[in-house]
Amino acid sequence: MMTTTDATAPERRRRRGTYAKTEATRQAILDAALEVFSQSGYRAGSLRDIAMRVGMSEAGLLHHFRNKSALLEAVLEERDDRARALVPIESEDGAEVLRGLVSLAAHNASTPGVVELYTTLSAEATSSDHPAHGYFVRRYEYTRGNIERSFRTLRDEGRLRHGMTPRRAAITVVALMDGLQVQWLLDRDALDMAGELRALFASFVDIDWSVEQGAEQPA
Repeated sequence: MMTTTDATAPERRRRRGTYAKTEATRQAILDAALEVFSQSGYRAGSLRDIAMRVGMSEAGLLHHFRNKSALLEAVLEERDDRARALVPIESEDGAEVLRGLVSLAAHNASTPGVVELYTTLSAEATSSDHPAHGYFVRRYEYTRGNIERSFRTLRDEGRLRHGMTPRRAAITVVALMDGLQVQWLLDRDALDMAGELRALFASFVDIDWSVEQGAEQPA
C-alpha cells in the first residue's frame, strides 16, 4: 500500500525541479541584463533586448521581474552579494576589511562588465528621478560608514598615521576605488587597480600585507 510519504515524494521532486529551473532562468535574465545595461546604460537598455538574449518574450521576462526597475535592483543586489563574499565589510578587524577591499579591486579586474555597469549607473543615478538613485545614496553611506569604522579601529590600535582621520580616509578610499575603475575601463593596461589601492593604504595605515586575510593580530 502506498503511504502518504510515498505519494508526495514525486510532487516534492517536481517542485524542486521547477524551482531549480526558475532560478536558472532568473540567473540567465540577470546575466543578460548585466550585459545590456553595461553596454547601453539603464535608460537605453530595453527589456525586449534582454528577453531576446535569453530566448523568451518580454512578457515571459516580466513573469520573473515585475518591471525594469525591479530587474535593475536585482542586478545591483547580486553585485553586492558577490562583493560581500570578498570583503568582510562589517568585520571588527580593520586590517581584514582593507585587505578585502584590495581583493575586491583585483576581482573587479576580471569582471569588466560588472565594473562598467556600476560606473555607468552610478553616474546616471546622480539624477534624483533615476530608479537607482536611492540605492546609490544608501550604498555610499553604508560603505563610507563601515570603512570609516575600520579606520577608527586601526587608529585606536595606533596604526593610522598622524594627520589622517578615519572619515577622511574612508572618503579618500571610496573616491579612489571609483576613480580607478573609470581610468581602468578607459585603458586597462594603464594601471593595476588592486596595486594602486594597496599603495594608498600603505601611505597612511600600518598593515602587514604578508599575512593571509583574517590572520593578522593587532600590533
